[in-house]
Amino acid sequence: MSTLAPTMEGFFTERLIAQRRASRHTVASYRDTFRLLVAFAQQQTGKAPSDLEIEDLGAELIGAFLEHLEAERHNSVRTRNNRLAAIRSLFSYAALRHPDHAERIQRVLAIPAKRVDRRLVSFLTKDEVNALLAAPDRNTWVGRRDHALLVVAIQTGLRVSELAALVCADVDLNTGAHLRCQGKGRKERITPLTAQTCGVLRCWLDEHRGDRDRPLFPSRRNGALSRDAVGLLVVKHARAAAQHCASLGTKTVTPHVLRHTCAMQLLTAGVDTSVIALWLGHERIETTQIYLHADLTIKERALARTAPPDTRPGRYRAPDRLLAFLEGL
Repeated sequence: MSTLAPTMEGFFTERLIAQRRASRHTVASYRDTFRLLVAFAQQQTGKAPSDLEIEDLGAELIGAFLEHLEAERHNSVRTRNNRLAAIRSLFSYAALRHPDHAERIQRVLAIPAKRVDRRLVSFLTKDEVNALLAAPDRNTWVGRRDHALLVVAIQTGLRVSELAALVCADVDLNTGAHLRCQGKGRKERITPLTAQTCGVLRCWLDEHRGDRDRPLFPSRRNGALSRDAVGLLVVKHARAAAQHCASLGTKTVTPHVLRHTCAMQLLTAGVDTSVIALWLGHERIETTQIYLHADLTIKERALARTAPPDTRPGRYRAPDRLLAFLEGL
């Protein structure tokens, strides 16, 4: 076996799992990166993955792999940068175990991340939210489940992984109704529930009685929904809702858009950004500033408080009647 294989195994077992206690989502993301990388390296070098050496993964091959992600797999720049971050982490670990490859490793670590265009966040208006919530057929079990999931997603702003991981025991509908989840970075947080959300969840739990450790939004086989499954059901109901709300047809609706919608509803209601950061489980308050840029009403209120300059529009007047005729054609 080559030196790369045991190094990669040690990176996962020692560095990620034992030392850093990385979440399963982080481990899965890194795993997917290296599965793609070794498959690409096999095509480029003709070597089996277990026969690849550290010197086979030079800066040239890594650079070609990153171009492959964007050009052939049509990954976004953010995804490309996330893959590069995983590769850097592996090579930083390899630098400690293989100092004889220090120069080659440093060349890989020197590959820069690409700059990313920052676009305004996408969110749903009140009419679009109502159309989306009306889309599931509540005469069916799946429709009632999907409706309850959409209500919780829009009101709480949970990440898709947090939604999928919810169990019945995470919901408390007594006085001070709330929902408990473990979010990014293993941070546990509690999100209060509105009376409307409590009513929807109470009806759903009455129908969905069972073990407290049972998934709150199960699949047809009673297992937990995957993140992809949640994304697909959101897209499906958004397309159905677009037939009654035309503006939905111009938007790409994902679970993260529902999270943005929750944040924008809180911001519009006058909630401070520090509270919104706690609500969404943001590591830093600065992350919440993106919603200030997206809220046009805040900018309109600021504009209304300013005094407009005393100026008049200038209009072009033709110096000659013939020119005026020609300009009017």
